[in-house]
Order: sequence, then structure tokens, then C-alpha cells
Amino acid sequence: MDFEPWWLIFVPVLFALGWLAARFDIRQMLSETRVLPDSYFRGLNFLLNEEPDRAIDAFVEVAKLDPETTELHFALGSLFRRRGEMERAIRVHQSLLNRADLPTAEREHAQNELAQDFLKAGMLDRAEAGFKALADSRYALDALRSLIRIYESEHDWPRAIDAVKTLRGLVDEPVPQLVHYHCEQAQAALAQKPSDTDAAQVALDAADHAAGLSAKGLPASKASHVRIAMLRAALARLEGNTKLERMHLESVLTDEPDYAGLVAEALLESYRQAGESATVLDLLQKQYAKHPSLDLFNIIFRELRAQQGSGPAWAFARGALRLHPSLLGLDRLLEAELSAPGDDGEASPVPGADLTLLRSLIHKHTQRLDRYACRNCGFQARRYYWQCPGCNAWETYSPRRLEELE
Repeated sequence: MDFEPWWLIFVPVLFALGWLAARFDIRQMLSETRVLPDSYFRGLNFLLNEEPDRAIDAFVEVAKLDPETTELHFALGSLFRRRGEMERAIRVHQSLLNRADLPTAEREHAQNELAQDFLKAGMLDRAEAGFKALADSRYALDALRSLIRIYESEHDWPRAIDAVKTLRGLVDEPVPQLVHYHCEQAQAALAQKPSDTDAAQVALDAADHAAGLSAKGLPASKASHVRIAMLRAALARLEGNTKLERMHLESVLTDEPDYAGLVAEALLESYRQAGESATVLDLLQKQYAKHPSLDLFNIIFRELRAQQGSGPAWAFARGALRLHPSLLGLDRLLEAELSAPGDDGEASPVPGADLTLLRSLIHKHTQRLDRYACRNCGFQARRYYWQCPGCNAWETYSPRRLEELE
């Protein structure tokens, strides 16, 4: 293809068009810059100089001067909420909702943010109303999950159950805590004076049904099955059905041996009342031989000492600690020895030992190990929780003490 000289005329034309476009962009940028209030630039300057509080004050002034800056309002509201300044966050989001010209999408956004403010501030009634107002919005699922958290914190289990059922009608996702909602109802019914055994039975049947639903396509929840078994045992005990009580408790030893420490005390009491303490002690010792745990160790040692005296108890302890060395186990052993002298009047099996001094030295190092811990947030507690008090997550506690997990 031949080169035509007249093509050269396009070079200056293209150059001129590029120059004009650049001039237009610069003028537009300068025009937009002149529109921005001085507070905006002061805020940026404070941010660059690492003065966040003064920067926030400057941006608040911008938001007041220019009500059209909705994105800045949302950013400020979220920032105030993260900083714990709930009154300011609520005021920012309420000012947005009060605008009559706010588009629907941004109005829903503001409603959701305001409800989150109320929730964090502990104003649960207003948070609940705010989330309910989002039922037909694009925030419906998140609002429903927040409502479930509110009902949990209020221990309003019937409404929590209804909300979970609504959630499962919208999305196909497992909600394992549904089992525990029914268990909480059963526990409340059993705690009444007198106990409402009929209501407890209905709640436990519902818990069994929920456990079956949550297990579809997923591994069955060990914690929920153990809790149901423990509550059914408690119900059987109230009804005077000792055989059924033991069956439920012993099913935990067989099916979920990691949780044996949670049911061993109740099992021991059931056999003790029937005058069969030796039988249950033998059962627990066999369980410990297969699945050792610190909680079982403590119960067996204490019961051995009460039934057979110090010698057999210490013999068991020495053998157990030799196979499974544990400072916490030794600490509990010394605690039992010091607090409950044997009925047989035997002296300490460690002649000349200052057990008080020994225990005080060991106890210092074991206090932090004698706890259960949440796998989700790390919250530690001396007792076992089905729901973590720290992060409110369900089934995040291991049934074993910290020393056993290290």
C-alpha cells in the first residue's frame, strides 16, 4: 500500500483534539474542586498528619454543609459505630432517613445501618423494629440473622425458633443452633417448680427432629446429641425412671466418649442412690482406661478414696499419671487429699511430704490450664458452655480442659 502525503494533515488534527480534551478535563476538575468546601481539605490534611479526631470533626462539618454527600454520611456513621460512639452514629443515620429525597436503595442502606447502631448500643427493642422494617428489602437475610441474635440474647426461644424456620424457608443452609433452642426450652421446663415434664418432652422431641435435619449432608453434631441425651436423662430422673436415665447417660460414654466427663457425675449419683456405687466405679474406670480425661480422673480418684481408702486411690492416681502425665491431674489429686481425709484414717501415702507446699507450687502453674476454651474467640471458662459467653457462638467449646488440648 502506497503512502499518501495528504495523510500528514491528520497528525496536527489529532494533536489538537487531544490538547482540547486535556484542557476540558482540567477545567472540569478545577470546577469540581472549587465546589468542595474547605472543611474537606482540612479533614484530609488532619488525616495525613495522623490527627483522626480533628479529621472526623472536619468531615462532619462537610456533611452538614453538603447534605448530598450520602456516602460520606455512611462512612462517618460506620466509623462512629466502630469507635463505640453510638449516639453520633445513630444521629448520622437518622439524619439520612429524615431526608424525603433519599433514593429507595440508600434509604434501605440507612435503615440497616441504624438498626445495627441500635443493636450495638444494646437498644434491642429499637433494633428489632429496625430489622423488621427490612423484611422486604435487599437486606432481608442479614436482618433476619440479626433478629435471631436479638432473640437469643433475650432468651426468647419461641421467636428465635420461628425466625430460624423463616430463614430456612428463604435459604437452604443448616442452622445447628436450632437444636439448642429446643434444648433451652426443655431445660427451662425442667427447671420450673414443679417441673413441666410434658413441655420438656415436646421440646426434646423437636430437638431430635432438628438434629436430624441439621445432619443431612453434614456430619452429625456431637454436642447437640450429648445435650439431648443429658436432658432426656434429667427428665427420666424426674419421672423416677432410673433405667432410662442410665441408658441415656451411658449412651454418651459409648457414642461420644470425649464428653464422658460431662455425664460421669450424674451417672455416679444415679448408681449411688440405688446402692450400686461399686458398679458405677468399675464402669468409670473401664471408661477411663479406653478414653482418659482429666474430669474422669478427678471423679474416679475421689470416689475410690471414699469407697476404698487412700491406698487404692493413690495407686490409681500413680498409674494414671504415669501413663498420662498431667500437672492438672496431680493438682486435683493433691487438692482432694488435702480437703477430704480418708474415712479409714490412713496417713498420706507420701510419708514426710509437705502436700500443702507441693500443691501451692503446682496450683500456680495449673490455674490457667484448668479451663475450657472457645475455639472461635478463645474465651476461657471453668465450666462447660454450649454457647460461648464471649462470642455467642454455639458448640465451640471442646469437652476437654486446656492442658489436654496442648
